[in-house]
Amino acid sequence: MNIKKDIVIRIRAMFLFMLLLAAGIIWKIFFLQTIEGNKWREKAKMSYVEERTIEAVRGNIFADDGSLLATSLPKYKLGFDPLVSRRNKKNAKIYDDGIDSLCHSLANFYHDKTAEEYYSQIDLARRRKITYIVLNNDLISYQDVKKMRKWPVFRAGKYKGGVVFEKVNVRYNPFEKMGVRTIGYKKDKEKVGIENAFDVELSGTSGKGVFEKIVGGSWRPVEGGEKSIPVQGLDVHSTLNVNIQDVAETSLMNALRKYRADKGCVIVMEVATGEIKAMTNLSKVGKDSSYYSETYNHAVLNRTDPGSVFKLPSMIAIMEEGGLENTELVNTGDGTIKIGTLTTEDSKKGGHGTIPAQEVFEVSSNVGIMRLMQKYFGDAKQKKYYEYLKKFHLNEPLKFQLKPDVSPVINEPKAGDKTAMYWNSIGYGELITPLQMLTFYNAVANNGKWIQPIIVKSTKIADAVVQDFHVGQTVYPDPICSEKTLEKVRKMLEGVVEHGTAKNINNPMYKIAGKTGTSQKLINGKYREGMYYTSFMGFFPAESPKYSIAVVIDNPRGVKLEALYASDACAPVFKEIADKIYANDIQMHKLLIKEDGSKLNFAKQKVIAHSSDIKVFNDEMSIDKSPQTEGWTAVKQDSQNSFNYEIKYNKKNRVPDTRGMSLRDAMYVLENKGLKVRVKGIGKVTSQSIPPGANFTSGRTIELILQ
Repeated sequence: MNIKKDIVIRIRAMFLFMLLLAAGIIWKIFFLQTIEGNKWREKAKMSYVEERTIEAVRGNIFADDGSLLATSLPKYKLGFDPLVSRRNKKNAKIYDDGIDSLCHSLANFYHDKTAEEYYSQIDLARRRKITYIVLNNDLISYQDVKKMRKWPVFRAGKYKGGVVFEKVNVRYNPFEKMGVRTIGYKKDKEKVGIENAFDVELSGTSGKGVFEKIVGGSWRPVEGGEKSIPVQGLDVHSTLNVNIQDVAETSLMNALRKYRADKGCVIVMEVATGEIKAMTNLSKVGKDSSYYSETYNHAVLNRTDPGSVFKLPSMIAIMEEGGLENTELVNTGDGTIKIGTLTTEDSKKGGHGTIPAQEVFEVSSNVGIMRLMQKYFGDAKQKKYYEYLKKFHLNEPLKFQLKPDVSPVINEPKAGDKTAMYWNSIGYGELITPLQMLTFYNAVANNGKWIQPIIVKSTKIADAVVQDFHVGQTVYPDPICSEKTLEKVRKMLEGVVEHGTAKNINNPMYKIAGKTGTSQKLINGKYREGMYYTSFMGFFPAESPKYSIAVVIDNPRGVKLEALYASDACAPVFKEIADKIYANDIQMHKLLIKEDGSKLNFAKQKVIAHSSDIKVFNDEMSIDKSPQTEGWTAVKQDSQNSFNYEIKYNKKNRVPDTRGMSLRDAMYVLENKGLKVRVKGIGKVTSQSIPPGANFTSGRTIELILQ
């Protein structure tokens, strides 16, 4: 009986205990959800674990010579775990002994807070039992990391001192702003240039890892939480040449500032390959400002009336259709012509009269071109003209590697329109980008072979080629026109520089072939006089073209009307770029004509020597007349068999004239300038690969021919 009573009492006690426990649990749930709910919800927001994507290291972008144009560098964000000091007495001592000094080090390094403010930030997190805080959002280099690891507290490491260096990959351009729009970038939602067009290849394959959310919405990786390793992106090898890009940007910038223009662009293309060696686009930032920046890719996206540079395809079409010869006479009359309701005039008041077709092109006569169009593409044959433009691929998109890529617009006249074709023939009414127009000029330079321009030649993993873009490059097998027509128009293009609208850039060292273009700007459907879109397109050396170049300057402002035209605004930019490319490319140099090396003529040849050496020689030979100044002197015998002396100045940053020097003297002068010397032959210097007086950079190679 007692046993039964004892069991009942125990059951009742257990029931009462379970009832109280259940009531306690219900109360705790109520307490946590209602009374302390907000507190725990906030804490849950501050810290929880999640699987997240680990971004791969982005691939590099290289120039044509292997120079880095863009790369990813590791940067670090400084974090700290304040609760490490509470794990044991040893950690607490490290914290207590060094926290004041650490806060002073932080204040002296970042200069954004006082030491007291850093202490308050750490102490508050410590009291709130927050496991991780970011001490500063500024990114630091690995050198800074090494320095910080020697600071108090931090020197104890992650598990005793609580320091955490969170790695972040940051995009870095070694050449800073050079070619920034072409090389490209990714900022927020804006993606441009090579970085945008080859984003998939550069991005690589992301990995997976476990991360912990921390204060401020940041995430830190959990040690050992990697589930898949990210694969680094491919390296992109561009066709850009660092030196040519630098020259193009500098020359364009100087011209835009000189003429207070709105914007401009330069493209340099290698004729045989279609490789873009430089592409720069500059726009004025702010009104009445001399500051220009790369904010828009005018070369690839800016469709507009091309102006007189379009007279080249028109002239080729005329030659192909009717066999026009350069010598055929064209009556331009008083410089005006009326076709239907259209009246057009030449820039020269009073006109050019009757001139050959060669000169029509050289002086860019609108009237002359229209007269030829009337003769060879009269009303009944207008469609034939547009068939030629299609044959020249002027109506096709380039499908260029940079995105987006726009299509050209060649509008055929509507039925009954008697004037549109004539406007089109002189560069009005079409919408064409500078790159599309240059590609046509490049085909003329490339013996009629049209080749698609490219700005990236390959993607690689280390040295292994993944994709070669030359393989898929469009190259049309049929030339755009006959060899005879090419010969005639190339003579016209050379004539523009030798005798015509661009004669201001003619030079004796190498030939340039090209065409100026000056068109009135179309604003709100009306062409505005005094506001011009100017351009110069061509190639060099004309006899064996290696590079084609387009220069565009939009709305130049000059002190006189002529200064607004392409001959003054754009052509000099072309020459400056071509000069510097020529000076640095030994393979392109044309050796100077060798002097006759016979004994009879040798005494009449120029000799350059140091004045002190000449004086010693003259004293030995009893020659009274000696140079009166020190330095380098040129000695030459005149027609009366007497010696004349000419001082040769050795200008700073200019290539000296070594013709006539002995090899010893030439080596001394050139190597002191920082040039590397390559020699052929024996005797005295008769020619040098870099022209005298040219600008140069230290380390360049100059070839001397001795005889």
